[in-house]
Amino acid sequence: MSRKKTEQEIQNFFLANFTQTFDPQGVWIGLIIDSGDKKYSEWLEHIKNLFETFKVNADRIIEEYDIEDLFSCKKGHSPILKEYLSSSLSIEEMIIYENIFSYVKEHDNKLIDPVWESVSLKIKKYSPFLNIDMVQYKKHLIEQVQRGN
Repeated sequence: MSRKKTEQEIQNFFLANFTQTFDPQGVWIGLIIDSGDKKYSEWLEHIKNLFETFKVNADRIIEEYDIEDLFSCKKGHSPILKEYLSSSLSIEEMIIYENIFSYVKEHDNKLIDPVWESVSLKIKKYSPFLNIDMVQYKKHLIEQVQRGN
């Protein structure tokens, strides 16, 4: 593989395979060999379309939820976590919302839950590798919130 791909492509290949599973610790090399290229191609396409996907989902979320309620975990899982668990939001979108609203620390303090712990760990570990222009995401979200008011 190292002869066919650049160092960045190899990193992205493994990112794609580890982030597209609910249990990254359960990923074994046989699975990566069998379906790794397919997952990598799907991940590349997803990253390429991430801003468009984010806009569609953000517009829907702004209509459905009050922004403060979206991150409230007073009654258990927050709506944003439920959106992710139902596959309505991607892990990348969860990271974008974390960069904008910094909700993970509060969730970590309030939710003693193995499901959240797994999602939180994935957000923290994947975030440094997600190289996107946060300004355009923040700008779109601000415009949508202002339009909604």
